[in-house]
Amino acid sequence: MMAVLGTPYPLFQQAWLVNDLDKAIKYWHDTFGAGPFSVTEHHKCDEFWYRGSNQEADVSYAFGYLGDTMIQFIVQHDDTPSIYRDMYKAGQEGYHHLAYLVCEDSFQEERQRLIDLGLEPACELFADGVHASYFDTRHINGGFTEIHGDPPRILQVFAQWRRAHEIHRPGDSLIWNRKQGQRSN
Repeated sequence: MMAVLGTPYPLFQQAWLVNDLDKAIKYWHDTFGAGPFSVTEHHKCDEFWYRGSNQEADVSYAFGYLGDTMIQFIVQHDDTPSIYRDMYKAGQEGYHHLAYLVCEDSFQEERQRLIDLGLEPACELFADGVHASYFDTRHINGGFTEIHGDPPRILQVFAQWRRAHEIHRPGDSLIWNRKQGQRSN
């Protein structure tokens, strides 16, 4: 599937739209050993664009690792048009997108390369010092494809989450508290 896109960048994330973050976290932990997860409730972007509008949906996220792959869960709390509602009605859930990291200094070049392949960015945002663009690639991989910038600060956060997964033990909390940089009790 990515050979069609021909990217030299590594896949790092798979994401699912879910109805309940806590239930998804517990299920993925109990079933696959994923986690712990960092949860961000009602995330707001610094800049946001969805198909010509800057109306931003109310979403919450959970990020954790399963081996070397970041797992993301998304809950959309409203019916605002979004890349999530493009695929799923309220109450539905399932696979949504994969993502690959792009060198921050090459981000715009990679974005343009995908546009030149005939793909349109459906959603673009800037949040927490990171650029991300989502392309509607359902005809290629059954979901969206995200390109995600990789500034050093965000790579350090990802490394902390990855390390939390490596050292996670039975009985540890399934939620990683990002603000404190440690698992919550």
